[in-house]
Amino acid sequence: MKKIIYSHGETSGIGPDLLIMLSTNNYWASLKYPVIAVGDVNLFLNRAKTLKKNIKIKKIQTIDHAKKNIKNTIQIYEKGKCKNTNPSKLYKSNVQYIIDVLDTSLKLCIDDDQCALVTGPISKENIINKFPNFTGHTEHIQKFTNSKDVLMLLGSEKLKLAFITTHIPLKKVPNSINKKLICSKIEILHDELRAKFKIKNPNIAVLGLNPHAGENGKIGNEEITKILPSIKTLKLKKMKISGPLSADTAFTISNRKKFDVFVAMYHDQALPVLKALSFGSAYNVTLGVPIVRTSVDHGVALDIAGKGNADLGSLKSAINLAQKLI
Repeated sequence: MKKIIYSHGETSGIGPDLLIMLSTNNYWASLKYPVIAVGDVNLFLNRAKTLKKNIKIKKIQTIDHAKKNIKNTIQIYEKGKCKNTNPSKLYKSNVQYIIDVLDTSLKLCIDDDQCALVTGPISKENIINKFPNFTGHTEHIQKFTNSKDVLMLLGSEKLKLAFITTHIPLKKVPNSINKKLICSKIEILHDELRAKFKIKNPNIAVLGLNPHAGENGKIGNEEITKILPSIKTLKLKKMKISGPLSADTAFTISNRKKFDVFVAMYHDQALPVLKALSFGSAYNVTLGVPIVRTSVDHGVALDIAGKGNADLGSLKSAINLAQKLI
């Protein structure tokens, strides 16, 4: 049976809350494949008590023992001990446990191609306290799976976005992008849209880096020296690709109907558009790796953790996509 593995992310955030709340929803039992949480049973029991949710925990020794979801019941593959299960405050003492849960979840999916991984939100701030080189889920998954390159795609029913660079300072973006990187990312995007999303001939829009896409070199020349040559090379490979487009007008209604996906040069160049259009119902998916991994589109939300008012929409979108992709 195909299975969804859930890595809850930051213990003090809404990652555990989301799964507990979802398990009490009729949606839970309607899922085609079982969801298996990885982690400390006490974290989920204590958080359920805080949320005033009456749930049952079913421990499983191997994921092959997983059964179809039952409302108000969570199946847990035990891993590690969470030192502090309280919500709303970051605890450095939990960082190693959080990484262990993620790595165990990744290994389960690597070992069983009938599994997909869905991840809850993490706090990079907290993890960096122990692992200074940590930059995010996407990069960690690339390293763990020994993948040559990896691509972050965020999307919803209204828009799909891919990124050439992700979690790096803005001042490093111009020197980080080059023809090799752009071509590698877009080749992954093109192949995965065809293979996983069943888009036969993806229509791809590529954004410029500078305002007004550089105004023909008058406001920066990265479009001329890096982005346009990449597009020309990719067109020779019979890709349907346009750009560089000015980011300020790229996301018009007509363009969103025309293009299957937009490729941004950096993280915040396009994400505000997606979150304005689809916050709470968007997903994050990692492409270019040998597993299916999806995630929520939001952060840890410490301010509402343990209060029971987290929006389940993004987790539903992530699970729905994971089911579709496997």
